[in-house]
Amino acid sequence: MKIFHMDAIEFRFFRILCLIAMLFCVFSTSAQQLQIPQSYIAFETIDSIIIDGHAHENSWKKLAWSTDFIDIEGVRKPKYRTRMKMVYDADNLYIFAQLEEPHVWATLKQRDTVIFYNNDFEVFLDPDGDTHNYMEYEMNALNTVWDLLLTKPYRNDGKILDAWDFKGFKSASSIDGTLNDPSDTDKGWSVEIALPWKVLREAATFKEPPVDTFWRINFSRVNWRFELKNGRYSRKKDSAGNYLPEYNWVWSPQQVINMHEPERWGYVYFSSKKSGEKDSFEIPRDEQLKWALYDLYRQNRVDFDQKNSGKELDKSVFLKPIIVDGKKLIPKIEIYQNGWNLSVISPFSKKILLIKEDGQFMELPSH
Repeated sequence: MKIFHMDAIEFRFFRILCLIAMLFCVFSTSAQQLQIPQSYIAFETIDSIIIDGHAHENSWKKLAWSTDFIDIEGVRKPKYRTRMKMVYDADNLYIFAQLEEPHVWATLKQRDTVIFYNNDFEVFLDPDGDTHNYMEYEMNALNTVWDLLLTKPYRNDGKILDAWDFKGFKSASSIDGTLNDPSDTDKGWSVEIALPWKVLREAATFKEPPVDTFWRINFSRVNWRFELKNGRYSRKKDSAGNYLPEYNWVWSPQQVINMHEPERWGYVYFSSKKSGEKDSFEIPRDEQLKWALYDLYRQNRVDFDQKNSGKELDKSVFLKPIIVDGKKLIPKIEIYQNGWNLSVISPFSKKILLIKEDGQFMELPSH
């Protein structure tokens, strides 16, 4: 065994290198934990959009693509590329997405069946950003649609209103290749969707359309490994007969395998400018406070409710400092007979940012 010796200068240099490495690791960990949601600017149309599954109109051509979708946890790059665009007019919000896929297949044809049992494209919308009464829209390559309204996230025992519909919506898919044909290799498929403002308004109060403000929106793509039986595609199973897990590729990473945490969704800003023009959007600092509040809420709400059931309430689990833009804040928790609130006063807007025990977010004026 060789034994290495260092003199005093070498030892000090070694300690400096170790410190730099340690700081780098800390910084890297923090950077991974602080995953800022994606943002996108939707512009007003400059011509009429025909929903045909193609993006031939100038309104589409002059728009930038979103960032490429990533694995739902925000770690791995997907095998196939997915990206989207958004534009709007006085009547509708329009979405166009392009999905790279060498084997385009779909089998489900009945409206409001569980579409993600096929490869699909999904849209999630929370107009007022309170995580309640949000909408979900799914479609496969056959243009079979499942639309629904969720009263709350699953963690808060939300109800699924499956009979709710996007009345007046339009959608189309186009295949760059051949659908359900395993004998060739496809390039992919595209979707085009028009969602009427008059329906989107039912879950929130906003101007039509909501110009110069933002919504919380996310997109997901479910992709399955497949097998062929008699030339027919289906989800692949393992040796025990269980379906292999699906891939979940999203626009804005959720950091967890769960699309139903709306506070993690991306930001879509509706510019008053038209397609082809330029605009900018910066996520407000109050939203960073909101992320930190929800982080506390997710970590502690279950333990808090369980530990304090029939006992003296322990507020300490929530009273951890939040630091945003150099401002250190201590959240406040208020206990009521039928619930509790977690809140903080923003040093930026002077508003009260509040999360109720059922996860609903509220923004209130401070006095």
